[in-house]
Amino acid sequence: MSTTWHAAVDLGASSGRVMLGRVGPETLELKEAARFPNSVVHLPDGLHWDIVGLYEHAVNGLAAAVRETQADGGITSVGIDSWAVDYGLLKEPAVGPMSLLGTPRHYRDERTSRGVETTHQQVPFAELYRRNGLQFLPFNTLYQLAAEDLIGMADKLLLIPDLLGYWLTGEMLTEQTNASTTGLLDVHTKAWDTELMQTLGLPGELFAPVAAPGATLGETRPELDETLGASGLPVTLVGSHDTASAVVGTPLSTPNAAYISCGTWGLVGLELERPVVTEASREANFTNEGGVDGRTRFLTNVMGTWLLSETLTTWQRRTGEDQNLPQLLEAAAEVPADRVVVFDVQDPRFMPPGDMPERIAQLCRELGRPAPETTAEVVRSIVESIAQGFANALDNASRLADKTVDTVHMVGGGSLNALLCQATADRSGYPVIAGPVEATAIGNLLIQARTAGTISGTLEDIRGLIARTHHLTTYQPRS
Repeated sequence: MSTTWHAAVDLGASSGRVMLGRVGPETLELKEAARFPNSVVHLPDGLHWDIVGLYEHAVNGLAAAVRETQADGGITSVGIDSWAVDYGLLKEPAVGPMSLLGTPRHYRDERTSRGVETTHQQVPFAELYRRNGLQFLPFNTLYQLAAEDLIGMADKLLLIPDLLGYWLTGEMLTEQTNASTTGLLDVHTKAWDTELMQTLGLPGELFAPVAAPGATLGETRPELDETLGASGLPVTLVGSHDTASAVVGTPLSTPNAAYISCGTWGLVGLELERPVVTEASREANFTNEGGVDGRTRFLTNVMGTWLLSETLTTWQRRTGEDQNLPQLLEAAAEVPADRVVVFDVQDPRFMPPGDMPERIAQLCRELGRPAPETTAEVVRSIVESIAQGFANALDNASRLADKTVDTVHMVGGGSLNALLCQATADRSGYPVIAGPVEATAIGNLLIQARTAGTISGTLEDIRGLIARTHHLTTYQPRS
């Protein structure tokens, strides 16, 4: 068959969708089969994910995908990606499959900070970095586990995509790119660091075996046949950390191209053949996360469109009116330069949900600087500040990896924001090539298609297919 259909379950921090892809050697077509919300659940004990609701949405979305493709051969495989670090704990009953213990916590829940000091008392951060290569983020899985009340009751831990894969197939594996974000994977061997687990008091048997993208997890359970309208759909392990799939789906145009996967977070970095685990990279808070085909994603997290979305949410709550982002961005583009306030988007006060305009004003007051006043000024200041954060990260990535950057590719939702793309080009001095917006789903689908044998080749080969089939927009830096 020259083309095959694949379904990508792509879960973001604010929404999820099931994307259909028809893939062939010269074909890459996407269609949305289903879209559904994913929001923070505020319970008395903190922030959680509605994982059961997400699973139900995913199954219903796959059923819609099956219906869409029935007349054209049906779906060849399914792949799942999501945000990183969060997990579900499972308990093995006397009889039957494992059951979920509690509701998975949200990485922005305040309890995560409690685990940082406990962990660093056992293993200093410098030693952790040498072993796992990860930047310090207070919500990394190993810190969450140090504050986890249910850990002693659990028989297995599965990261979010692996948990959904287990519910679909009944099989347990931990996909490698997402495992690399836990802080418990050896950055060099890409295997579980059982010695570190032992030091932290975590039983090794809690974790499922690690498998690389391209492995087959299993087939959908017979109990799902009626709901799905199909039996035995293969579930393929893709880069299940959404950024890993997004980097696969980034049509890097030169060997020295950098990437920004821009959504709630801006993941800014380089794709390397081996990790950079130096004192300088640790001090700069750069991470070495697993990539597809054994590559290393050398990057840092910069606050992304979270600041904009939370700002719009605050204004909507105040006024009771929907906020039109395109109109706000159009007005923001006209704000004079002397009314733009550039601030540090990495300030910890911007991490939790809440009133971002007031937090920005508070930061300005602390620094003795005038705060942006109008809505257009606030939006423009946020965009320029995010762009400056991206530019700083690009300079650091180039210096730390000893690699000259000549181009920046921005993918994800942020690539649709022309003001942000141009500001990033202006502040970094590099051309910014924007698109595709659906890079994560594309990366997910292409690894499925390569596993199925529909396409073949290296990451560079399959990225060439993206460049040939998608329109990209280039923003040149202005003086």
